[in-house]
Amino acid sequence: MKPAYEHVEFAEDCSVRVYHRRLPRIPFEWHHHPEYELTLTMNSHGKRYIGDSESEYGAEDLVLVPPDLPHTWASNRSIESSSPQVAIVIWFEGDWARRMADCCREYEPLRKLLRRAACGLAFDPPAGEWMHGRLDHLLSNVARERLSAALDILCTLADAPGQPLASPSTFNQVSAGPTGHEPEKINRVLSVIDARFAEPLRLSELCAAASLSERTLTRYFIQHFGESVGRYIARVRIGHACRMLADTSLPVAVVANRSGFANVANFNRQFKAAKQTTPAEYRRRFHEAGSGTSEGDARLTERSPSLEAKPRH
Repeated sequence: MKPAYEHVEFAEDCSVRVYHRRLPRIPFEWHHHPEYELTLTMNSHGKRYIGDSESEYGAEDLVLVPPDLPHTWASNRSIESSSPQVAIVIWFEGDWARRMADCCREYEPLRKLLRRAACGLAFDPPAGEWMHGRLDHLLSNVARERLSAALDILCTLADAPGQPLASPSTFNQVSAGPTGHEPEKINRVLSVIDARFAEPLRLSELCAAASLSERTLTRYFIQHFGESVGRYIARVRIGHACRMLADTSLPVAVVANRSGFANVANFNRQFKAAKQTTPAEYRRRFHEAGSGTSEGDARLTERSPSLEAKPRH
């Protein structure tokens, strides 16, 4: 299932867009856009899909999604049945956030937040509860007050505990290539992995690309990514496989081969360890979630008059 492209419009006098969404249920709307998106979901429980991450969510769920990573929430039931489900959304551009950090040292935490959000970031429950308490200012009719509240929220969340969601290179949107935030030598290794993850990769080859010893490269990966080189490559391969399972009808054996797994048995074993489900079941659940939404529900234009649904180019 190809994600729809969502065109987010900003008013001429606004640097961020804040959206207060209220509805009886949250439909499955698999989409992406070039802006960062911070979403607080309230009075809702269901499933959240961020790249290749599929998770149950509950009250005051707070997630930051990076640019062009496909995502959606889906829920048919409110926690409190007499009240609507609510999503508070902040859209903002990465270049704008970086310029704010360049101009004002007080907003330097924005850089850290963007780095942490590279694969999507689900904040621990207290962060959602904290943001809920600041909605009066965020939903103000005064644009300047909304901006001030949004900046305060984003900077505070830079240090809030949370868990990354999608695998590196998921859906070819979260790039495993150089980001400018890791040392140059690690960037070289990431570029090799991104270009050749479907091939057998030896640690000695990656070390040669970076002019590092195996011990130093391993230490760098643990320091920057919290995992070994081999584990990182495995996550890249699983992320690519998830994209193929969601976007194509290719046989699982073909998906395994094109994702860098030597045989289907090994692919099934590693996929289940990473996703707690089999590749076939992952594909079935994903498409069942999408097929349950009617064409009218899926149109992103229904979310707000200032949004436009455009075909993905």
